[in-house]
Amino acid sequence: MSATASDTGGKFYGSTIGKKIVMAVTGAFLVLFLVGHVAGNLQILSGKEKINHYAELLHSSAGLLWGFRLALIASVVLHVKAALELYTLKNAARPIAYAKKAHRVATLASRFMIWSGYVLGAFLVFHILHFTTGQAHPSFDAHGDVFRNVTTAFQNPAVAALYVVCMGLVGLHLSHGLFSFTQSLGLSHPSYSARAKTLAKVVAFAVAAAFAAVPIAVLAGFVK
Repeated sequence: MSATASDTGGKFYGSTIGKKIVMAVTGAFLVLFLVGHVAGNLQILSGKEKINHYAELLHSSAGLLWGFRLALIASVVLHVKAALELYTLKNAARPIAYAKKAHRVATLASRFMIWSGYVLGAFLVFHILHFTTGQAHPSFDAHGDVFRNVTTAFQNPAVAALYVVCMGLVGLHLSHGLFSFTQSLGLSHPSYSARAKTLAKVVAFAVAAAFAAVPIAVLAGFVK
C-alpha cells in the first residue's frame, strides 16, 4: 500500500530535521516581510504625504493585502509551533541539567533564542493592537493618517523606549536565526561558516537599527 501525501507530510514534520526545515523556511519568509516592512516604515522620514500615500496604496489592494496577512499568520504559527516542539525535544533529550553550563560556544543570541521569541510574540500582539486595530493607541486615527498615529505614539518616551528595546531583541533573534537557516537547510560549510555568521549579524543589526530609527527620530523631533 502506498503512503498518502498526508502520511508523508506527517513523517516529514514528525522528524527533527523536518521541524528545523519548517522553522527555517517560515523564518526566511518572516525576514523578507521584516525587510519590506521596515522599508515602508522608513518612508515616514520623508514626511507625512509619503508615508500616508504608501499606506493608502497598501489598503487599496485589500485582497492582496489580506492574502499576504493570512500567509504571514500561517508562517508565524508554524514557526512558533516548530520552535516550541524543537525546544521541548531538546530538553527531553537532556533531562538532567548540567551542574555547570559552558557558554564558550553558544552565543548570547542562541542562549536566549526561545526567550526573545516569547517577548517578541507578546510585542507582536501589542504592536497589532497599537498600530493596526488601535485599541492600545491613545488617539488612533482609523481613517488612514498613519503619520499622525506614529508620531503621536512615539512622542511618548516610554512607548518609544519599548519599541527600541524590542527592536534590539529582533536583532538578537535574527542574528542567530539567519545563521541557523543555512545550517537547517544543509548550506553551511566550515570554509565559509564564519563569514555567514558575520553576515547574519550585519543583516540583523541593519534591520533592527532601521526599525529603531523611526521611534528615535520622532522622539528626537526630527519627524513631527
